[in-house]
Amino acid sequence: MRIIKISLIFAFVILGISCKSARSVVASGKVDSRLSSKQLIKENGKRDAKFKTLQAKVKIDIIQDLKESSYTVNLRMEKDKTIWISATLGLARAMITPDKVRFYDKINNQYFDGDYQLLSNLLGVELNYNKVQSLLIGEPLYELKDSNYEISTNEASYILQPKNQSALLELFLLFNPSHFKMDSQQLLQPLKKRFLQIDYTGYQEVDKEILPQNIKIIAVENSEELNVSLEYKSVSVNEDVRFPFRIPSGFDEIILDDAK
Repeated sequence: MRIIKISLIFAFVILGISCKSARSVVASGKVDSRLSSKQLIKENGKRDAKFKTLQAKVKIDIIQDLKESSYTVNLRMEKDKTIWISATLGLARAMITPDKVRFYDKINNQYFDGDYQLLSNLLGVELNYNKVQSLLIGEPLYELKDSNYEISTNEASYILQPKNQSALLELFLLFNPSHFKMDSQQLLQPLKKRFLQIDYTGYQEVDKEILPQNIKIIAVENSEELNVSLEYKSVSVNEDVRFPFRIPSGFDEIILDDAK
């Protein structure tokens, strides 16, 4: 089933970010009904991440089919270039670059070496490195142009949505009124009965940047549901990082069929 394959992708690919010596951000702001979409997009743009590199330990909890599993991984990132993930003792390792998605699993002696088109077909959403990185650091997946979006509010968030929603993909972006970072990104594909929701449930401030502290992901297809929670600890930024990665010989390639 596709949702099972999605869990594999989330386990090795979907990670967030935080920073060392961080303090939690208290979201105490209130929505202002007078704020325009242009003003909101401008304020959000001011909060774009400016770090060059980061290192972190990330706790990942996955719930699927009433079964829960947990992982702790090391994350390294060079912004706009590389995302590197390694499980304990190097039993599993992933490296994501602008043109490649690669990982291997020593427990099952298997590996994956593919491009973003395969993952785009799998998730039903067009992906590239910039979109993945934006998701991880609490920034919008899609480029924001005020002429293309309209603004509304609920009790806790500003809401941006395309002025002309597509019948194939409906998009809702929720922003926090305290710091104008993402509260949630929600993508609905009614015809394919798919729903993807990324909630940023906590932020922290480090070096004058506001970065995610906790992320919750819900992926639904038909009656199948996957839940992923991410918690980021022991993080440092702007230090020298290395990205060792070599697929061991003799491993079996993972073929993600039924991707279209």
